[in-house]
Amino acid sequence: MEQGRLWLGSIVVDCTDFPRMMAFWAEALHYVPRDPPEPDGVVLKDPKGRGPNLSLYRTREGPLRDYRLHLDLYSSHPQEEIQRLLGLGATLEQSMAPRQDFVTLADPDGNLFDVIDKRGWSHGQRV
Repeated sequence: MEQGRLWLGSIVVDCTDFPRMMAFWAEALHYVPRDPPEPDGVVLKDPKGRGPNLSLYRTREGPLRDYRLHLDLYSSHPQEEIQRLLGLGATLEQSMAPRQDFVTLADPDGNLFDVIDKRGWSHGQRV
């Protein structure tokens, strides 16, 4: 099988105190913003390029017991990988909506994760 078709791209944390969380995780991991932070979100990256991204997004829902953390799996072949994951036992939770680049699936235990469309990329790098 071809390498680089599916990889862990980002760990996503929903938070209520976005500025505090951004400062904490940037310092804790020695990560830096990938792009300038938005008012309600940022993607922090490992400046050495070794670890996955950490994405922080403000939520107004407060702490969510069942859905606080999820994985973003990047794919250069998203439709094929989604079908493969469904075949392995994942279930479709949310199809790709207009202006979105992801599909939300659940693993067999019900934990949510997203498959992000990264066509034209190979294991975290543009090709």
